Amino acid sequence: MTNDASSLEREIEMTRDRLAGTIDQLLYRAHPKTIVNREVTSIKAHYVDLDTGAPRTDNILKTVAGIAGFVLVFAVIRKIARD
Repeated sequence: MTNDASSLEREIEMTRDRLAGTIDQLLYRAHPKTIVNREVTSIKAHYVDLDTGAPRTDNILKTVAGIAGFVLVFAVIRKIARD
């Protein structure tokens, strides 16, 4: 019976340690600075090859074209609204 109790206590302690580790990981992942760093890294990876440091011109050109198109549409709408 003592063996079973000590085995159960060990199992409870191991489970408690795993849960504490999981909670620590969740707190780290949910911390605002961690979220910001993860998003910044993601955006950088979209525009720069993180292995070589070379710019990804295809993604940069797509973004610039999208912004230019938006500005052009906005300017045309304003011009039409004035007339």
